[in-house]
Amino acid sequence: MADGMFWEWIAFSGIVALLLGLDLLVFHRNDRAPSLRESVGWTVFWVGVALAFNAVVWWWDGSRAGATFLTAYIVEKSLSMDNIFVFVVIFRFFAVPMMYQYRVLFWGILGAIAMRLAFILAGVELIHRFAWIAPLFGLFLIYTAYKLALHSDAEVHPEKNLLLRIARRFLPVARGDHREHGHKFWVRESGRPCITPMFLVLLVIESTDVIFAVDSVPAVIGIIPKSFNPSQTAFLAFSSNVFAILGLRALYFLLAGMIDAFRYLHYGLAAVLAFVGLKMLAEYWMERQGMSPLPTWISLAVVGVLLAVSIGASLLSNRAERRGD
Repeated sequence: MADGMFWEWIAFSGIVALLLGLDLLVFHRNDRAPSLRESVGWTVFWVGVALAFNAVVWWWDGSRAGATFLTAYIVEKSLSMDNIFVFVVIFRFFAVPMMYQYRVLFWGILGAIAMRLAFILAGVELIHRFAWIAPLFGLFLIYTAYKLALHSDAEVHPEKNLLLRIARRFLPVARGDHREHGHKFWVRESGRPCITPMFLVLLVIESTDVIFAVDSVPAVIGIIPKSFNPSQTAFLAFSSNVFAILGLRALYFLLAGMIDAFRYLHYGLAAVLAFVGLKMLAEYWMERQGMSPLPTWISLAVVGVLLAVSIGASLLSNRAERRGD
């Protein structure tokens, strides 16, 4: 790794650690349900932090890297909307009070960051070592897009989670509910340590993020030009992932109550995944023909249009439905 990239990783890690520390120990040290106004404010804050970091990348590494980070961030931020629906189902299934959900999501995000780093480093290494991996990722994204386009609410079943069933079978679970144990993940009961129902919630959220990572990591890697070296590719993929994840909690509390309003968003997300998959296939063929890859701004424009159309169609449909009522 070049010295410049080494210091970029160090600086980025320091920023993320500082933000997470302030978030947990200062701004949200007490359990409470955030208000709508507070959720809007935090959503704007996290988007602003990501855009400020994007400006630094643009200034430090050039416009191509800056545009790549922005495109990857938009893709990851949009895919996180699908995560929100799943989180709503999980919290409803376990009857987790709103005041404890933020703390569970915080620790879930720490696990998600570690998993994304491992997935991204492995994916980048594979693509740069074996060129034929890229079209396989592309085909996988197209298949994922097809599945997402057929997505239905009934497909989310927390009670069937394998990790949850293993934990309930082999680990002692404390009696009582979330209101009795609060946000604690383990307690002592009858003289022995026991996990709490909240720990089971965390296990389901962490294991669910593995599925999200399998979809989102190939997508974000596919956005980044192959001419970038492995260190730069991994840095842009991971940093865009992290900034999208950091703002996920605030976005969850902002949209959890109105996620049904974005009824056509999953079609837009499916189209984005299909586009990235087709892009990876096309660029693999173009490279073999000695042709130049697609400019980054084309990816940014296509992603923006696809998401705007799906969100706009959702809002128009909701308005027409209200007028009909």
